[in-house]
Amino acid sequence: MFNRTTLLIVAIAVAVGLGLITAQRVFAPATADTTRTEAVRLFPQPRAIPAFQLQQSDGTPLVPGELKGHWTLVFIGFTHCPDICPTTLAQLSQAQKAWEALPEATRPRVLFVSVDPDRDSADRVGEYAHAFHRDTLAATGDIPALQAFTRSLSLVFMKMPPDDPERPGIYSVDHSAAIAVLDPEGNMAGVLQPPLDAALIASDLMTLSRQQ
Repeated sequence: MFNRTTLLIVAIAVAVGLGLITAQRVFAPATADTTRTEAVRLFPQPRAIPAFQLQQSDGTPLVPGELKGHWTLVFIGFTHCPDICPTTLAQLSQAQKAWEALPEATRPRVLFVSVDPDRDSADRVGEYAHAFHRDTLAATGDIPALQAFTRSLSLVFMKMPPDDPERPGIYSVDHSAAIAVLDPEGNMAGVLQPPLDAALIASDLMTLSRQQ
């Protein structure tokens, strides 16, 4: 049975989804009218995201300027995730392999952000993400920074209470399965919703990258 916390996560996710739909109807047409995509749902108008600062796996800060110049897919999760995270990163790695031949200067990127800083150091997140594809960017941060960053991308996460109170370190983190799509200006330009199709994702991102 769902507990109250799980029902709250579901309610937040539904609200976020409705917000994205509303945003598509309210903003004036722009990006969506000029590019046809199959997997990526582009917003009619990209939206700026507030300033943020996380820590990358190589020890450098992840700030807005780091995400400019490329189309970037942002996926949140945690390294102890039993299913959604490894499955999603494996699918994204297939897309990454498909666009490896593109010039590095415009090649799309994948950013994995851990929302479990209590267990995931930046180094650990990097090792985990790079096991799927060497080019994947990886980062994490403290809870306030992560909440601000994910909220700006209409993504949510919540640490769940441990099943066994005597083992507080054994817990899960509920999080969005959607993937935020950032344009080369670092704005949120769209979203990828599961189920994912690696071939369509690769095709869409290669098309968008060639047009930038």
